[in-house]
Amino acid sequence: MRAYELILHKREGGTLEAEDIKAFLEGYVAGEVADYQMAAMCMAIFFRGLGEEELQAWTAAMLHSGEVVDLSSLSGPKVDKHSTGGVGDKLSLVLAPWVASLGVVVPMVSGRGLGHTGGTLDKLEAIEGFCVHLSKERFLEVLRLHGLCMVGQTQALAPADKKLYALRDVTATVDCLPLIASSIMSKKLASGTQALVLDVKFGRGAFMKTQSQARALASTLLGIGKRMGCPAVALLSRMDAPLGRAIGNALEVKEALEMLRGQGPADAMALTRRLAVEMLLLAGRAQSAAEAEALLEGALHSGAAFEKFVAMAKAQGAKVAQLENPALLPKAKWQKPLLSPRTGYVRGQDALALGLAAVALGAGRQRVEERVDPAVGLRLLCKVGEFVEAGQPWVEVHANEESRLEAVEARLEGALEVGEAPEALPLVVERMASLEGF
Repeated sequence: MRAYELILHKREGGTLEAEDIKAFLEGYVAGEVADYQMAAMCMAIFFRGLGEEELQAWTAAMLHSGEVVDLSSLSGPKVDKHSTGGVGDKLSLVLAPWVASLGVVVPMVSGRGLGHTGGTLDKLEAIEGFCVHLSKERFLEVLRLHGLCMVGQTQALAPADKKLYALRDVTATVDCLPLIASSIMSKKLASGTQALVLDVKFGRGAFMKTQSQARALASTLLGIGKRMGCPAVALLSRMDAPLGRAIGNALEVKEALEMLRGQGPADAMALTRRLAVEMLLLAGRAQSAAEAEALLEGALHSGAAFEKFVAMAKAQGAKVAQLENPALLPKAKWQKPLLSPRTGYVRGQDALALGLAAVALGAGRQRVEERVDPAVGLRLLCKVGEFVEAGQPWVEVHANEESRLEAVEARLEGALEVGEAPEALPLVVERMASLEGF
């Protein structure tokens, strides 16, 4: 079939054959299928969806559009983690070395900030010298030496996804569930992982606003994993308020280093521990959650988790002096506290408003080509459930430009909700699984 016929067939509600999907995506990568034709196909999929077999074929075609990393030469189970994006989510910086310190190989391919959510690569690059762009050979070498490597997607890794994502971003098809799921899974499977833990967030600061939307995405991701032989577990977690106290790249690195020493904020530590337990269970390193938790506590308090992060960072070019002394990380010119207008308990901190404020300060991008400022961001001086007095600082704004500082002050009016003590809600609300271990 020609591209036109395939687009028409899907638009009319037809089912695409696996060989046609493969040819269509290969043609797109080769430039034989035009951007406007792929945009039309994405819109047809947006409205018509993809059936299970179509989705598997679409994911497989994206996965095999470039290199697929072979990690079979490395001993040990290979398990990765993916988060659907949140505010203050620096968990990968802690989770990956923590689990790797217990003998699990973690081949982590991460992304940059998207919209109001932060990106792991931007956080890592706040550390002087840290290189997130490695050749496949160097990626394998770092994994072989340390059992851990954190990099960005290369041009050779799932190039169909890289090209397609840029198109979806400008054609109003980013929030298409089968395209989201195939994008995530094609990248993860191309990196050589054998199993995957998913942190699917929902709430004001997440892309999925409701638990039902998060459950639908998790179900789709798990279904792809099951059909493609990749055991996976998904945790559905709240993202109405930011994770931890730091928002912004260097600020989050500093907080992650505190967490690796066992001294981080309770909410961020709790979710990281839950995800780490799932990774150890999938890897077969523990037979129960209690056993996994005991192993994790040992790795944290012995310093093994922190040392694993330092070793990986050094292997990827980082100046480890900043890790041993976080005061050397980039600092903003101004640090200005904003005051609570009322006395009472913190009932809410608007994760979306805080995330957008950090972007406005320069911690994220409003255009793809923009550079981020590693030093700027926000530091929460209180958390949901804590008591504040009127006039007490509730957030500290870190800025390098006075005009941006003033603009953010106005943005954050109304981002703090103070009143009666709130009901304590669990951070993780649901666990979903496909295949249990391998």
